[in-house]
Amino acid sequence: MSLPVVVLGAGPAGLTAAYSLGKKSVPVVVLESDPEYVGGISRTVKYKGYHFDIGGHRFFSKAKEVEDLWTEILPDDMVLRPRSSRIFYNGQFFAYPLKGIEALTKLGVLEATRCVAAYAKARALPNPSPRNYQEWVTNQFGSRLFEIFFKTYTEKVWGMKCTDISADWAAQRIKGLSLSSAIKNALLPQKKQPKDRKEVIKTLIDSFRYPRLGPGMLWEECARKVKAQGGTIEMGCRAETLDYSEDRGSWRIGFVRQDGSRGTIDGRAVISSAPLREVAKALEPKLSAEAVRAANALRYRDFLTVTLMLEDKNVFDDNWIYIHDPSVKVGRIQNFKSWSPEMIPDPKMTCYGLEYFCFEGDGLWSSSDEELVELAKRELEAIGIAKASDVKDGCVVRQPKAYPVYDDDYAANVDIIRREMEKRFPTLYPVGRNGMHKYNNQDHAMMTAMLTAENIVAGKRAFDVWEVNQDAEYHESGKAGAETLGLRSVPTRAAS
Repeated sequence: MSLPVVVLGAGPAGLTAAYSLGKKSVPVVVLESDPEYVGGISRTVKYKGYHFDIGGHRFFSKAKEVEDLWTEILPDDMVLRPRSSRIFYNGQFFAYPLKGIEALTKLGVLEATRCVAAYAKARALPNPSPRNYQEWVTNQFGSRLFEIFFKTYTEKVWGMKCTDISADWAAQRIKGLSLSSAIKNALLPQKKQPKDRKEVIKTLIDSFRYPRLGPGMLWEECARKVKAQGGTIEMGCRAETLDYSEDRGSWRIGFVRQDGSRGTIDGRAVISSAPLREVAKALEPKLSAEAVRAANALRYRDFLTVTLMLEDKNVFDDNWIYIHDPSVKVGRIQNFKSWSPEMIPDPKMTCYGLEYFCFEGDGLWSSSDEELVELAKRELEAIGIAKASDVKDGCVVRQPKAYPVYDDDYAANVDIIRREMEKRFPTLYPVGRNGMHKYNNQDHAMMTAMLTAENIVAGKRAFDVWEVNQDAEYHESGKAGAETLGLRSVPTRAAS
């Protein structure tokens, strides 16, 4: 029997790769460090009948192949949900994406005048070469709207100043929007979305599909299908060493189980959705000192969700709200009932998820679950959504390495690692968000996995997965513009 392909991680990328290979009768073994849940950051945690989405995942893609795969995996349990997000600022709710007229009206005449004046200045005298997030957003919305609707939340998420965040992230996350387009969108709400999903600005979609019991439902079904194909999924197993034999052309992966015991498995190839930093340092023979240095320089942002259960008083029906109040630490509040009512076991109750962005090991991360629940209750009351006494129960879910951090050197560091790995380890295939150190959505992760499976079946790298753009579209080499290397172009740090 031929050696299997070993897949590191049972998130969207890892399971998509395993499922795609299984359809081609390629044997696979998936190693997942979590002892209970598949799905990675797209898993759904269960607690006393409640279901929690980790971070919020809207199922919409411009890639038909991805949409078709979602339907294939979960044909009867995807529901259509309205998209609704708002910003909470100064005691008021503002639509997000911003609706220009609403925003200016709620801000009041004086503040609205300041915003329009700042926007007019930005349009008349735009920064010709925005090098950081603050400069890019100011170009699109003006300095005053940047201060109100972008600065506080963004700095909560990333734990760094907006002037230290690369402009490319803003360009991707807020692509196609400006104050003028926001006003136009508000004035013309009757305009239907284009039939061609490729013409849709993702930030403006008004509905999306969603598994009725959360995204983990889809990935749990995908895992079942992988096993039905003959694949193996080992839970609670974390890869420690990746030893490649050039003579044999195969791998020996050393892993540690949940109970501390160790084991090994041999494979013909490795598909890795594990964090690039750890994988680069686990390789044998070891990478060069330059590549190890580049790996050590990669950083990640972590977050935790404090879920609170309370009586439903219909305070808000958004999927989530962004908290633009610097007096509280919470950055975003999920409303799990709005994602799908079936995620709440009692229709009289609701469940909010308060998201706190942090670095693993800092004060928030190291706080006890009890301390975090009490903090979330106080902050829910401080912003006026509910009284602390209304909360009946709560729990905490921690998510390490949720977001690769974009600093000025990340693209160069990833490129150093990538090129050396491709040269020395021809059957190692990084996929997905953490595997490639690219902050993109699950459809992008899935597309990189689908193309990687095609490469393995073909026995050659017919597709360069680094050419998959943020919309999960594949570009032939040299035709992707700034994304020719599959990485967002990162400007140099703005002069102080």
